[in-house]
Amino acid sequence: MVDSVRKRLYTRRALLLSGGTSALMMGLASRMYYLQVVEGEKYRTLAEENRISLKLIRPTRGEIVDRYGEFLATNVQNYRVLVTPKQAGDVEKVLEKLSNFITLSDDDLQRVLKKTKRSRVFVPQVVQKNLTWEEVSRIGVHMPDLPGIDIDEGETRYYPDGDVVSHVVGYVNAPSEAQVKKEPILNLPDFKVGETGLERGWEATLRGVGGTKEVEVDAYGRVIRELSFQNPQSGQRLVSTIDLQLQKRIMDRIRDQKAASVVVMDAQRGDILAMVSVPCYDNNKFVDGISHADWNALIKDSLSPLTNRVTKGQYAPGSTFKMVVALAALEAGISPKHNVLCTGSMDYGNKTFHCWRKEGHGDVNMHQSIVQSCDIWYYEVAKKIGIAKISAMATKLGLGQTWNTMGLGRLSSGLIPTKSWKLAVKGTPWQVGDTMIAGIGQGYVLATPLQLAVMTSRLVTGKSVRPFITRDMLIGKTIYERGIPQWSDLEIPAHHLKWVKKSMDSVVNDPDYGTAKRSAIAGKWAFGGKTGTSQVRRISKTERESGVLKNEEIEWR
Repeated sequence: MVDSVRKRLYTRRALLLSGGTSALMMGLASRMYYLQVVEGEKYRTLAEENRISLKLIRPTRGEIVDRYGEFLATNVQNYRVLVTPKQAGDVEKVLEKLSNFITLSDDDLQRVLKKTKRSRVFVPQVVQKNLTWEEVSRIGVHMPDLPGIDIDEGETRYYPDGDVVSHVVGYVNAPSEAQVKKEPILNLPDFKVGETGLERGWEATLRGVGGTKEVEVDAYGRVIRELSFQNPQSGQRLVSTIDLQLQKRIMDRIRDQKAASVVVMDAQRGDILAMVSVPCYDNNKFVDGISHADWNALIKDSLSPLTNRVTKGQYAPGSTFKMVVALAALEAGISPKHNVLCTGSMDYGNKTFHCWRKEGHGDVNMHQSIVQSCDIWYYEVAKKIGIAKISAMATKLGLGQTWNTMGLGRLSSGLIPTKSWKLAVKGTPWQVGDTMIAGIGQGYVLATPLQLAVMTSRLVTGKSVRPFITRDMLIGKTIYERGIPQWSDLEIPAHHLKWVKKSMDSVVNDPDYGTAKRSAIAGKWAFGGKTGTSQVRRISKTERESGVLKNEEIEWR
């Protein structure tokens, strides 16, 4: 009886125990099913992310050189300390430890903390750059105690001649938030993109293509081994048309001017050999982020040092425009022997139009009008042929035009006025007096120095020359040259151009009447040209009669 009771009690306990065990195993199996099947993909991804770290590698930015290979923009070595928030954990605590080995100001700490909050956790942030080798060594020794801290050997953009080529080369700066969203590689620490000049115009060519590195890390984020590596592709070296030594020589001559610009252009190829604008600026200041004080000084300067006067400055061309009117007159059938009597002034309507030479030039033909820069000849001829013919010839010679030339940025178009332009913009009809003033390159007429260089190149060649700022590219060891362009013909009769060029030669080389005779070069070298001086304020009757201009009493601007 007792044995029977014990046996039933044992069986009941065994059933309870086995039932409990079964329930536990079912629960465990159910949980395992949930984790491995239902949530398997999620945890597989998390495990893989914890084990594998993918790093983007910044490509080396392509160098920019002059036509002879001298550096205009290059890269210099730069040791930096980085922090990766995902690996660091408590970034602020890690930075406090790091400050025991290098000097970190409160501003540095706040800057890094602010950046880590705004960026993705796996993107490394620059804590400090331009480290000395001693600082690198101290950090390296204590790396096991600094999770998420890494030493990076980066590169910094450097412009060896700074302000001498600032308007040509431009500068690099940190990418905008919009740019970063489109291209993940721009998230990399200190990644820079071109902002102006050649740096911006050829950004895609200079930037290169980023690489990747896949590494295995432990739970603390320390690298165990490298799994794969894809080399970045360096940016291409860009060869500009600039002659750096010529650029420097010109800068030495005009640096002390309040405001000036010079452009030198190969009339046959269109190559810009020099492009100097003063005042200028040091583009190296932009690389690491320009200070507020320096930036405010630049943008508040009334002389606008950031503006490239060669491509953006729009000025009345004055007498340099007279070749345009002369060619328009020849095309309209006016003979180069056409004489006009210059007495120093002429009346039209209720206005008096003055020549720059008070006593006049006497009887003047086309050749003499260019050599001596007689205004009266151009007043009379402009009145005869009209603004439409003048504007058409100016456009043919490149004035009022822009060109899609990478590296020169957005060009100013200047202004070649027409009757329809004045009516649309000014709301008043065109007057004959407007044509007469335009005939000497003043009034509404505006041109950039670059346009005048193009105009001169077209006069010399009779071809539709346009400007270039890049010559070729170096990809690997292969040079891809642009070659000599095949320009189309301007369809200006060769003998018309010959008459004008002969007159321009005499402007410089006529020892008696040439307005630029003081610029003539003795010996085997010779050149032609045309002077131009634009009136930018009203000259009083007293000043005209006395011949003394009181410019010193007027603000320079």
